[in-house]
Amino acid sequence: MIDFPAGFKAPFVRPSGRVADAMREVTLTPGASRHAEGSCLIRFGLTEVLCTASIESRVPPFLRNTGQGWVTAEYGMLPRATHTRSDREAAKGKQSGRTQEIQRLIGRSLRAVTDLKAMGEMSITLDCDVLTADGGTRCAAITGAWVALHLAFQHCIKSNILKANPLRDHVAAISCGVWQGTPVLDLDYAEDSKAETDGNFVMTGSGGVVEVQATAEGAPFSEEELLKLMALARAGTGKLFEMQKVAIRG
Repeated sequence: MIDFPAGFKAPFVRPSGRVADAMREVTLTPGASRHAEGSCLIRFGLTEVLCTASIESRVPPFLRNTGQGWVTAEYGMLPRATHTRSDREAAKGKQSGRTQEIQRLIGRSLRAVTDLKAMGEMSITLDCDVLTADGGTRCAAITGAWVALHLAFQHCIKSNILKANPLRDHVAAISCGVWQGTPVLDLDYAEDSKAETDGNFVMTGSGGVVEVQATAEGAPFSEEELLKLMALARAGTGKLFEMQKVAIRG
């Protein structure tokens, strides 16, 4: 047993070895699906999500004859996205509350930056399928789905369905949390499972906030800690916006 001197404080070390404000390696691969009008395979470290955009020339009943389009999302995890096999939700006959909550979040995030009137009466569904889960799957899904949606709109322009891209801004998401008393950016599973505070931040390229989901897993967090997490999220999403710009340029 090591006998440390009085007042000694061990250096802060994350499980991954990253410093507090460092993200995992992120890659966005556009056009990953052969048949979808728009697609993107996004990786946050070991987390992998395939996002595909599918276009339909119809809208939900509540939007018929309004001249307005619709953007929605579906989310799911493959059975071996984690260490052990999970049952397919289709086999159970219903989606879990977690799945429904995440896909609604993805849809809200994308609609927040889309001019639905400019779409005309068409629907685009973003399917976000988690191939490998290691924390931050909903954030990866939102970030990758934006690229897939942008490419789908570009497909519509090339096909003379639309004259301009209805996307008004970028949207991306990143997780932040308090781990061992320190605010950190982009939690992987090892941190997420033991974080004192866990949060997901959805932001737009112009600085808007679409949604903040922050939860104390133990003791309540302070307003000061929340502001530190917000600052980390702004820095992280800023990097993601730049990656999105590169991805849509092909």
